[in-house]
Amino acid sequence: MVRNALVLMAGLLFASSSLAQSLELTDCRISAGPGAPSMKARCGKLIRPLDPAGAVPGEVELKVAVVPALNLTPDPDPVVPIAGGPGQGAIQFYTSYSRAFEDVRRNRDILLVDQRGTGESSRMDCPVDDDLVEGQYSTELTIEYTNECLEQLPFDPRFFTTSVAVTDLEAVRAALGYPSLNLYGVSYGSRVAQHFARRYPGSTRTVVLDGVAPPQESLGPEIATESQKAVNNILARCAEDAACSERFPGIQETFAKLLAELKSSPIVIRVPDPSTGRPESVAFGQGEFAVAIRLLAYHPNSMALMPLLIHEAGTGNYVPLGSQYKMTMVAMNDMLAIGMHNAVLCTEDIPFLDKTSIDYEGIEASYMGPLQLNALEAICSVWPEGPIDEEFKVPLTTDIPVLLLSGDADPITPPRYAEMAAVDLSNARHLVGRHQGHGQIAVGCTRRLFAAFVDAADPAGLDAECLERSFVMPFFLDFSGPSP
Repeated sequence: MVRNALVLMAGLLFASSSLAQSLELTDCRISAGPGAPSMKARCGKLIRPLDPAGAVPGEVELKVAVVPALNLTPDPDPVVPIAGGPGQGAIQFYTSYSRAFEDVRRNRDILLVDQRGTGESSRMDCPVDDDLVEGQYSTELTIEYTNECLEQLPFDPRFFTTSVAVTDLEAVRAALGYPSLNLYGVSYGSRVAQHFARRYPGSTRTVVLDGVAPPQESLGPEIATESQKAVNNILARCAEDAACSERFPGIQETFAKLLAELKSSPIVIRVPDPSTGRPESVAFGQGEFAVAIRLLAYHPNSMALMPLLIHEAGTGNYVPLGSQYKMTMVAMNDMLAIGMHNAVLCTEDIPFLDKTSIDYEGIEASYMGPLQLNALEAICSVWPEGPIDEEFKVPLTTDIPVLLLSGDADPITPPRYAEMAAVDLSNARHLVGRHQGHGQIAVGCTRRLFAAFVDAADPAGLDAECLERSFVMPFFLDFSGPSP
């Protein structure tokens, strides 16, 4: 079970000869998954070479969907949402956040391309066996699991990196006849958007980077320490809030006590399975605690629950926190394609780690500890590296209009990451949401600012005063919600 948590936490160069392909679209419906509401779209499949350089034979199939603009005479350049993860499909992401794109859809199509290895584009995934590990991390068993995963993958995992994926997006653009694209990339998707703009500046009209991953930063070592900072800030806000501190006195001390106890001795709890509702036994230790807490810190609405869940666990009621862990695991298993996820991290991040600059003491002291970083290094010790462009790790230099979005409470891509990415952007603006987490597109007036930016292609002209009034969920004092 710990391996399952670690793998999911752990919560590119070629010219193409097939850019002249045509792509036929037919009526379809798209959704975020079984049981989720669906919407009308036009869908098609584009066949792409597994290796665009032609050295390795094989083909992959890309799932493409276009959600038509509301305007009957739309502008010719679509908006392209690029999902995060890495490992989430664009169609699943968009259908989960479609309301945030309605303003920009008034005048432009929404072009959705499940990145190769995700969603319905030759998905690269591995089943995770909870029975393989019980109770503790093991480098040997993680490597064993990774080798089993590699044996089950349907395609050579080397060709699922960002450098290859951007050639697919350019091929789709050409096949559909769009003159240029307006890119929106969230989290890992911001890395894809930056690299597409680098490789294909003539095909890029505007870029929005939300929860920015700067090219020069290798993700991994700072995940634990940045998440710890975010949790510290959330608990400090509770301690400074009169109602929250009265309801949950000493919440910071409760958190530290829980962490120490779970580090030394995991417990077994009974929690309902999110899919069936049937109670199941869960070995709940530091790894499970970290999964539950980390995802709570991503969004202001879930941040509001954190003190309550920690307090309940401090009184011996682990069911709410254990249920959060189970729901997170189910959601991440459904959302992320682990094979594609590993292909990216093991080519673009882990090989570039500067171990002399890693804050090992801070990682060890964090609630996540070194387990995630150790797991990533174990996975990447056997995972084959794929193609990566020569300038991939260099900040993007461009005068293309760029809007960067950050939350000052983001537990994984803090605002300073956006500043790192913007160092050579000559036509860019950075907006920061107060007390906001990872991803700003659905926060307050951001959707209107997004649409205004894309329409005008002018970051400097945005009136962003409305961001100061963005709603932040008050802390839950009990399970009925915040106080009135």
